[in-house]
Formats: sequence, structure tokens, C-alpha cells
Amino acid sequence: MHRRDALRVAGGLASAGLGSLAGCVVGRRPPPTLSDSFEDGMDAWTTGAAIGPEVSLDEFERSISPSTERANSGARSVEVFTEGDYDDGIAWLTRTIDTTDLDADVLRVSVHAWSESESFNVLRNLAVRIGPEPPTTEEDFPPPETVTTPETPTAVGGLRQPLHRVEGWDEYRFEWRPSEVPDELHLSIGVAVVWEADATHYLDDVLVEVVR
Repeated sequence: MHRRDALRVAGGLASAGLGSLAGCVVGRRPPPTLSDSFEDGMDAWTTGAAIGPEVSLDEFERSISPSTERANSGARSVEVFTEGDYDDGIAWLTRTIDTTDLDADVLRVSVHAWSESESFNVLRNLAVRIGPEPPTTEEDFPPPETVTTPETPTAVGGLRQPLHRVEGWDEYRFEWRPSEVPDELHLSIGVAVVWEADATHYLDDVLVEVVR
């Protein structure tokens, strides 16, 4: 019997035997698998970038660094600068999540992102990806207007949604039902260039939690 199935059976027996006591704990959510507001910096994260083949990556100006300029909570966040000269390019940060003891059917991922202004035009997209391997190209992230849902198991989960939906901080989230849970997952959060203008954004309060 798979470990996950065994846990479900055990849970059912416990509920039958404990009666009202079991009812006291039904619905209690496990602690977050990952909660990072960058108060300790970015040591757990690595950075990456990509741009179309017609432009050398060295020519694409971007930066990702810890910042005390803005924060959704606490005192720190991550500042992401991307130039817009090429109407192309993405810069991202990635960290590993140990799933050795994780028993989950559905994961929820959320992140807060700051934009300088509201815009009806799509100036930048926030691109978030979780999967068994880290991304190496922009195509490894979900396509525009994507938000994964748990209805269908997939190899990777994520979203790509416009930034500048509001002025200031905005929350982005998706749910993912993995087709299987490897021993290690990689969570990546990126800013993808759409509009030909330089832009600075801030990221904060990254949360990965078990939904069920």
C-alpha cells in the first residue's frame, strides 16, 4: 500500500474510534511547506534569466536582490528590475522544497507582488512555476493567462498573470495537483517583460501549503 493511502486508512480508523475527539481536529491545516518573507535575505534562492535567441542574454539588463525599500509584511522583500528595450526577457528566482515527508494531493502557492501603478495594458507578467526540475527557459513557465487548478493532475503547476493589476501590493495564487510528488520540488518566481519600458517590481510573502 502506498504511504499516502496508508495514512488515509489510518486516519479513517482513528476518526471512527475517537468519535467527537476526532471532530475537534478535522479540517486542521498542516503547517506551511514553505513560508518565506525574505527577512533573512535570499540565501536559499538562486537566480536565472532568459531572453529570445535574437538577443544575447548578456545584453538583457536585469537584477534581483533583497530590499528594504518596500515590504508587504516585515521589513524586507525582493526587488526585481527588468529592462524593456527588447519587449522580451524574463528574470526569476528559484528555491528547492524538500518533499521527503510531504503527503499532499493538492498544494496551494501564493506570492505578493508590488507594481508601481495600475495599468490596463499588460506591461509585465508575473510567472510562477513549481515542478520537479528548475526552469531554464521562459517556455518552462506557464503561458500567458494561465492559472493551474487541481481538477487535472499535471507535471508542473503555476501561473502567468499580468502585474500592474493594481497600484501597490497584489496577491497571486494557484493550486496544483501533482501527477506525482518527487523527493524535491523547485519553486520559481519570475517577472516577464511584455512592454518596452524599464520596470521595477517587488516580491514578498511566498507561501506553499497543503490544501488536502
